Amino acid sequence: MARQGLSRALVTASWLAEAVQAGRVGAGLRVLDASWYPPKERNARQEFKERHIPGASFFDIEECRDKSSPYDFMLPSESHFADYVGGLGVSNDTHVVVYDGDEVGTFYAPRAWWMFRAFGHKEVSVLNGGFKNWVKEGYPVTAEVTQPTPAVFKARLNKALVKTFEEMVQNVSSLKFQVVDSRPEGRFRGTELDQGLESGHIPGAVNIPFHSFLSETGHEKSIEEIQEIFREKKVDLSKPLTATCRKGVTACQIALAAFLCGKRDVAVYDGSWSEWFHRAPPHYKVSESKRSKA
Repeated sequence: MARQGLSRALVTASWLAEAVQAGRVGAGLRVLDASWYPPKERNARQEFKERHIPGASFFDIEECRDKSSPYDFMLPSESHFADYVGGLGVSNDTHVVVYDGDEVGTFYAPRAWWMFRAFGHKEVSVLNGGFKNWVKEGYPVTAEVTQPTPAVFKARLNKALVKTFEEMVQNVSSLKFQVVDSRPEGRFRGTELDQGLESGHIPGAVNIPFHSFLSETGHEKSIEEIQEIFREKKVDLSKPLTATCRKGVTACQIALAAFLCGKRDVAVYDGSWSEWFHRAPPHYKVSESKRSKA
């Protein structure tokens, strides 16, 4: 992949396999499996125990979050994040590579990528194509769980990369930044339930389903293709942009796609629709199903 040097936001399976084979996984390079699945469908931790990339550790998004919040997967405190990733052997000098085992190729890994960036870590990459393609291409897997030597990680939240509910409400009238919603079109429009919630979207938001940025194989599309997707939706990458979704996960795919195009400052609305649905006034929830019932 010719553009792997773009702050290494993506690394290829061949690059990582070479690093694994050369014994470079350690204090300077940590590989993290950030998989998460609905409990009734798959067990991410159990699957990790059965097979994973050699030298990898399990990044448990259920543990590395704000457990006091009523909303799923909200960012933890600086100290919580620092303690958690330090326990995985990650220091401020470590190059972190994240992946997940989702069938689409990449689902939760961009969330972990964004979390590291939000807490000030620059050397973090997503494995392009995910574990699915790692296995498909015949690279090694293991059931051996390594115990990394704990490290010291100092976290400092970059508030420019995180949007709060209050900031999103203000933006409905001020229009200071563009909003892109990464959920499927039906949930964005309000024509299908969003994991049990009534669906719809924030006024003024643009819909780009996250899988638009992935090829049929589950790899990221080319920079040129990604730029064209944003252009078609009239999203100006030279202007402020915030991504949202259901619970702050696939929104990070928008941030990653924009990052690959050179835009490093996309913010994520951490609470996303889960919070917006419960807290926003009715007229701030745009839904076609509501109009059809009126």
